[in-house]
Amino acid sequence: MTRLARFGAAALLSLTLLTACSQSGEGSDVSCGLDQQCTVTFDRGVDAKAEVLGVEAKLVSAQDDRVTLNVGGEELTLTVGETGTDVAGLKVTLEGVTETQVKLKISR
Repeated sequence: MTRLARFGAAALLSLTLLTACSQSGEGSDVSCGLDQQCTVTFDRGVDAKAEVLGVEAKLVSAQDDRVTLNVGGEELTLTVGETGTDVAGLKVTLEGVTETQVKLKISR
């Protein structure tokens, strides 16, 4: 196999893995790296949800620096900077809350 063909196959595999691990939903944006760590941004004021690393994540409510989420059917409440460990097999960290958005980091 030529070097160019190997590079093309590796790039296609990487793109496939990234696409398979996340899917933006209504009111959300998801960005994942090859390290299986994703950044999820939810819009506030809408029914925001996304599929991340094979698990559905939903924004339930946000008030000040506190957010309630439903991740894989488990509800958790976090404050900015706090990490919920082993929620549906994932680590969920609340990175920030603004008037319009909630930003999370979700990883395996």
